[in-house]
Amino acid sequence: MKPFIDLRIQYENIRDEILECINEILESSNYILGKNVKAFEEEVKSYLGVVDAVGVASGTDALHLALRALDIGRGDEVITTPFTFFATVEAILYVGAKPVFVDIEEETYNIDPEKIEEKITPRTKAIIPVHIFGAPSDMIKINEIAHKYGLKVVEDAAQAFGARIGSKKVGSFGDIGCFSFYPSKNLGCFGDGGMVVTNDLKIAEKIRILRNHGSAGRYVHETVGLNSRLDEIQAGILRVKMKYIDEYNEKRRKKAALYNRFLSDGVKTPVEKDNTYHVYHLYSIRSIFRDKIKETLSNHGIPSVVYYPIPMHLQKAVRFLGYKEGDFPVAESVAKEILSLPIYPELPDEEVYEISQIILRCLKDS
Repeated sequence: MKPFIDLRIQYENIRDEILECINEILESSNYILGKNVKAFEEEVKSYLGVVDAVGVASGTDALHLALRALDIGRGDEVITTPFTFFATVEAILYVGAKPVFVDIEEETYNIDPEKIEEKITPRTKAIIPVHIFGAPSDMIKINEIAHKYGLKVVEDAAQAFGARIGSKKVGSFGDIGCFSFYPSKNLGCFGDGGMVVTNDLKIAEKIRILRNHGSAGRYVHETVGLNSRLDEIQAGILRVKMKYIDEYNEKRRKKAALYNRFLSDGVKTPVEKDNTYHVYHLYSIRSIFRDKIKETLSNHGIPSVVYYPIPMHLQKAVRFLGYKEGDFPVAESVAKEILSLPIYPELPDEEVYEISQIILRCLKDS
C-alpha cells in the first residue's frame, strides 16, 4: 500500500536544516519556552498579519484556551459545524458550553452562514467556523452576523495554514484564530503542536498565562491553567518548514488542479470560491459510489480516507445534546459520499493521473 501522505520525502529534502536545528536546541539544553518558540510566534504573527501569536501544545488546546480566554463557559452556547474533527466540539464541551450545530454548504462543506442566524439565542456567545480541508469559510458574512449580535468569532484554522480570502489570511478574521501543527497538516511538526493568534493583546496575554499553569510569573498563579506549551524542538522544526510553506501550498494546489482536470466529469471535485485561496490540506471528492471507489483504490494499493464518516451531531459522545439523523441533511449526505485522495507537495503527477484513471474506470463499470 502506498502512503496516503509521504512525510519521509519532505524530511529528506530538508533533513540537514532540521538536524542542524535540533542539534542546536539539544546543545543549548533550553527545552521549554525557549528562543525558537518566541521566534516562531513572531514569524507566524508576521506571516498572518496579526498582532500576536501564542504557541500551545496542540490544535485542540488552541481551541480550548481560546474559549477560556473569551470567558465562555457553563450555560453559554457556541455555534459551529457538524462536519469537522471532534476536537472542535471537545473544546466547547471542555469549558462547559453547549455546541449548537448549523448545517454546511453543499459546495465547500463549510458552515452555511445563511443558516446561522436562526440558531442564535440569548445564550449564544460565539461562532466557531472551521476552514474544512483548507477551504476558507465565508468570514465576511460570518463576521457581519457576529457583529450584528455581539458574538465572538473563533476560527478553527487547523487545516488551513496559509489559506486566504483576497490577501487576508484565515485566522486573522475573527477575534481568535486557532491552528494545529499535527504532522500531516500542510505546516506540520514531528509531534503535536498548536498556535493561537489574535489582534487583541489582552487575549494573547490571557492565553500565555493559561498555557503555563495559569502563571504570569514564576510560582505565582493567577488562575487554574493548563500545561500547554509548544515544545521548543517542535517550534524549531516548524521554523524550518515555515520557510517553505508557500511553496508547499502552491504544490498542493497544482496537484489539486490536476485531479480536478482528470476527475471533474466523473465525481464532484472541490470547489474554490471566487477571491479565495484553498490550500488543500485534503483533496476530497464526492460520489454516491464512494465505497466502491475506496475499495477499488485499495485493491490497487492506493489508500484513501473518509473524513468524516459520522457528523458530530450523530456521535455517541454527544448523544446527550438530543440531535438525531435528519437534523442536518447536507452534512449527513456529504459524510456518506466524501472521500479524500492522497495529496502532498511531493506527490508525483504520474500518481495523480494513475489514481484518477483507476477512479474513472471504476465509475465506468458502476
